[in-house]
Amino acid sequence: MKSFAQISSLFEEKFNRNHFPAEPAKLYQAAQYVLGIGGKRVRPACVLMTNELFAEINEDTFHVAMAVELFHNFTLVHDDIMDKAPIRRGLPTVHEKFGESTAILAGDVLFAQAYDYLMRIKPVFLQPVLRIFTKTAKEVCEGQQLDMDFEQKSDINMDEYVQMITLKTSVLLAASMQLGAILGGAGAGNQDQLYEFGKYLGIAFQVQDDYLDTFGDPQKFGKQIGGDILCNKKTFLWLYAMEVASAGQKDQLLELSKNDDPKKVEKVTAIYKMCEVDAWATSLKKKYLEKALFHLDEVAVQKVYKEELNKIALHLMQRES
Repeated sequence: MKSFAQISSLFEEKFNRNHFPAEPAKLYQAAQYVLGIGGKRVRPACVLMTNELFAEINEDTFHVAMAVELFHNFTLVHDDIMDKAPIRRGLPTVHEKFGESTAILAGDVLFAQAYDYLMRIKPVFLQPVLRIFTKTAKEVCEGQQLDMDFEQKSDINMDEYVQMITLKTSVLLAASMQLGAILGGAGAGNQDQLYEFGKYLGIAFQVQDDYLDTFGDPQKFGKQIGGDILCNKKTFLWLYAMEVASAGQKDQLLELSKNDDPKKVEKVTAIYKMCEVDAWATSLKKKYLEKALFHLDEVAVQKVYKEELNKIALHLMQRES
């Protein structure tokens, strides 16, 4: 089985081109811009790699992988608008560079182009692929709405947050795994195990993302450090701190979530450190990673063929960006 680096290179060869017509220039330049500022391409790589678990990678799989990556970038463009994020992957976000209205339209056209690629696959795969892709797209939107709703609530519990993250973040990774398996001819049991692998890996990925947003190196992370704190997001870190903090610390966290203190990030981070939130997040990430790897182990193919997916999982948990 090809390595993640080899798979990524194959994908980039096909993906690294202009996906849009020339006019209207501003719209399509904005859409192409977000694709051109990089990214790990983890989700499309997973489509290709889970296909290769069961059969040779085919042209349909590249079409689906491109659809997944276009959809993912649609979510990033719209998320950045909603979060008022100024930086993405170390560069200005689409709405900062092209304006909010154009950014909204650019996200929309990325979504539309994703379906254009899906419609190119063989009829035998079209119905199951569209069903999973459309279900996943709706779930991601549901998760984003819950994420915004949580900003205005102070009584979120951990189970509610995990459900939101599952929808917003991990179902797309899970679907990527399943879609590749379908295109490779896998049976329902193996499809389900790969979906669960992707789901739990996606949750672990989000724990790491929450951690890096507060404790990461800004030169490596590629986004504004403390962005979640500034947006009053109820992250894994926030929820755990509210569970273990003293009464005084809880009062401080709640007060900081209601104002625009210029030292907000610094003060919240200090409370997190006193509550040992960083160590707890590392432990939680490990728990979800172990769940993910259990399901990967249950996929009924020889272990040697699954080794590259195992490596990806471990790499994602060690990332700093």
